[in-house]
Amino acid sequence: MSELRSILRAAAERLAGSGIASPSADAHLLLEHAWGKTGEQLRRAALMGDVLPGEVATRYEALVDERAARVPLQHLTGRAHFRHLELRVGPGVFVPRPETELIVDLGLAHAPHGGVLVDLCTGAAPIPLAVKQERPDLSVHGIELSQHAYAWAAANRDRLALDVEIVNGPAQQAFPDLLGQVDVVLSNPPYIPVGMVPIDPEVRDHDPEIALYGGSHDGLRIPLEVADRAFDLLRPGGVLIMEHAETQGDSLPGALRRRGWVETRDEADLTGRPRFAMARRPA
Repeated sequence: MSELRSILRAAAERLAGSGIASPSADAHLLLEHAWGKTGEQLRRAALMGDVLPGEVATRYEALVDERAARVPLQHLTGRAHFRHLELRVGPGVFVPRPETELIVDLGLAHAPHGGVLVDLCTGAAPIPLAVKQERPDLSVHGIELSQHAYAWAAANRDRLALDVEIVNGPAQQAFPDLLGQVDVVLSNPPYIPVGMVPIDPEVRDHDPEIALYGGSHDGLRIPLEVADRAFDLLRPGGVLIMEHAETQGDSLPGALRRRGWVETRDEADLTGRPRFAMARRPA
């Protein structure tokens, strides 16, 4: 048996030394997972000076070792939080990021009651599932190219029992039955320029390349192909909202403007960085 608070403190120090940005939070979440306790139960146990069973301590030490090696926290716990959802994720699927959550607010602001919303490049399906949970009146659809990621998306939909159509296929050919009928298209496509290697090991070594790289030196080939399909899907006056790298806050809206979109602009994320290109199909 081992003293709980000292174990948490040592784990946080280990993670901090490995460059983890939130070492204390990660240490607590890993212990919740290893011990099968909620955050509140863990806080109560620490306050009461509880000790950790030996088999749990062994399991926890192995998890901390993996996290210190920069295996994503979400791969170790199998869970990722996105808005009000808890999603299942793991190797082979892009881990949803907090900065993406704002795209749901932006999309819902433009979605009429009973309207149609499509998510292109859906990954584990955080965007369409969050949309449907918060706006059950909408008809929501998502598409994902990777068969592995599609399996995660479909499993998340089924577990959450949300009525969202999710299909496996290329976004550039998405939903031929919805051409000209969609009110809002959302997308977080691959957009990292080819040859630009992400700094964070969690991204570089564990996120699938198919979800990262935009297919050209500026990273915009795939986003613009996806935008072209969005143009076909949207009704006149419909809105596209697309996430991008912070260095693409001018280039992506400009490219959309040249391809016939109107009212193009860029929206910052909650940290003030350029993050979402917004554009409207001409009426």
